[in-house]
Amino acid sequence: MINNMKVSSKLGLGFGFLVVLVIFLGIVSVQKMSTVNEQSTIITQNWMPSIKVIEEINTNTSDFRIAQYSHILAQTPEGMKNAEKDMDEVLATMKENREVYEKLISTSEEKALYENFSKEFDIYMQIHKELLSISRENKTEEAQKIIDKSKKEFDEFSSTLLKLVKINVDGGEKSSKDGDEIYNNAKILLITIIIICIILSLLIAYFISNSIVNSLKNVQDGLISFFAYLNRESTTVKLINLNTKDEFGVMAKIVNENIEKTEKGIEEDRKLIDEAITVLGEFEKGDLGQRLNINVSNPALMQLKNVLNKMASNLEINIDNVLTILEQYSNYKYLNKIDKKDLTEQLLKLANGVNTLGDSITGMLIENKTNGLTLDESSNILLKNVDKLNVSSNEAAASLEETAAAIEEITSNIRNNTQNIAKMATFSNGVTASASEGERLANQTTQSMDEINTQVNLINESITVIDQIAFQTNILSLNAAVEAATAGEAGKGFAVVAAEVRNLASRSAEAAKEIKAIVENATKKANQGKDIANNMISGYKELNQNIQQTINLIQDIEMSSKEQLTGIEQINDAVNQLDQQTQQNAAVASQTHDVAVLTDEIAKLIVSDANSKEFAGKNEVKAKNVKTNNHQREIKQEIKREKTVTSTKTATKKQEIKPQTSNDNEWESF
Repeated sequence: MINNMKVSSKLGLGFGFLVVLVIFLGIVSVQKMSTVNEQSTIITQNWMPSIKVIEEINTNTSDFRIAQYSHILAQTPEGMKNAEKDMDEVLATMKENREVYEKLISTSEEKALYENFSKEFDIYMQIHKELLSISRENKTEEAQKIIDKSKKEFDEFSSTLLKLVKINVDGGEKSSKDGDEIYNNAKILLITIIIICIILSLLIAYFISNSIVNSLKNVQDGLISFFAYLNRESTTVKLINLNTKDEFGVMAKIVNENIEKTEKGIEEDRKLIDEAITVLGEFEKGDLGQRLNINVSNPALMQLKNVLNKMASNLEINIDNVLTILEQYSNYKYLNKIDKKDLTEQLLKLANGVNTLGDSITGMLIENKTNGLTLDESSNILLKNVDKLNVSSNEAAASLEETAAAIEEITSNIRNNTQNIAKMATFSNGVTASASEGERLANQTTQSMDEINTQVNLINESITVIDQIAFQTNILSLNAAVEAATAGEAGKGFAVVAAEVRNLASRSAEAAKEIKAIVENATKKANQGKDIANNMISGYKELNQNIQQTINLIQDIEMSSKEQLTGIEQINDAVNQLDQQTQQNAAVASQTHDVAVLTDEIAKLIVSDANSKEFAGKNEVKAKNVKTNNHQREIKQEIKREKTVTSTKTATKKQEIKPQTSNDNEWESF
């Protein structure tokens, strides 16, 4: 049944079944992925957000307790106000987080724990109100006791929050496990369906491909046998053995009919083709006198036979004409040409090529004779001009030698000036170093004066202390004298001692005044020395500036001298090179004279060789017009122009040397 079906029906049945299997597999895959997606949605939209919000609430309670401690420890109303502001902000944030979490509660157990947290936190807030009122009165110890008392409630609702976190974590893990279980079941189911689809697809593909491959194999065998017969690899041909009713069976039947017709025609035409091969083989060897003589029933082959015979006759006639003309060319006779009548394509190109060859050779001979005559006349002119060039080159060489000697002397003078300027720059740098050293020593003197002033101020302070001690000692001695007078006879000895102490105190006070006067005088002298040192520093700075300006001027002059030295050295090198080139030109002019003599001899040989050939227009050939007068006039004008430019450059060089002398005078006046 399958063999009698068309190939399109077989392929449509197979691919249609595969499409049904793929649709079924897609539906099952979408259903299972939807189930897995539901579990992941529960985790991301319920359990994970709940954990995050509970953690934030726990953080809020910790921040709130920290703010309570800050309020207790605050010593100013502003500090308490800031702490209360922080607590209000924390409570507002916590309220928002609790509203978010209340919407995420999904189990009764979670709801009961959250209610316990609310009650415990309300108790904690009642204690907070009492704590806040006591803390505002700066009762730190009582407030500390209250906040320590509230630690129990804080730990309880913190534990409740941790339990809420554990419930949400357990819920997330359960949803994750459920999702993994659903995924594993879906994976096993999909793998089973895929294996069944692959097995069914392989079976269908095997039966369909086997049917098509068998038919193709039979057609292939028949065509290979037929092509082997066409290529003369086999003397017989086998027909295609295929009896099906599909496209391959119809195709095999048509091919078999054409094989039989082709076999019959090939046998009839093979003899004529063999003869044509033999004749064309002779053509290939160069024998154009062979012809085809066998007659066949195939009109195309008969027409081919007649065309080949006629082609051979035409080729034979045209080749003979070409050979005749080429034989004349070989004898240096270029007067005749090939008749191009009734010629086309390659034969016409061959005739044109031979005729063009004759024309090219004729033109070449005419050009050779023309060039020979022209070269003969030009060589005579060249000999005369070479003699003139020798004289001019020798004169130019002598002038350049004199110019090179003068420029060398100028270069030596500029080099000496540059060296002297460099020495002046070195001396200026030495002066700058000495001035800088003087400025440094003046700065050290100023610093020493400042240190002396500091020590003098310390001495003044010490003298003031000594003066105060002498004053207090004097007062104590007066008190002792009063006490001795009160004591009567028993205090006379103590009165003597008191008098001596008062004398010592007076002498100490006078000595302190004298030292103070000496120190004040030393301070004035030190200040005067500091002023003198400052004036010296200013003078040294101004001296350094003047020296630096002098150095800058010297450097500018040195740079200008170096540039002038570089320029004159380049001019000197250029003149030396020009002198060498002039000497070379003189040698070249001598060699050119020899070349001109040889050229004259070659020109005569070219004319003689051209006259020995037979070609059209040989007797009308004349030499080209060389126009010697115009060339000579142009050469003379060029020589004059070069001399003018040389004299201008020399004048320019002399003008450039004068400013150097002016610069030297300006330096000497400076």
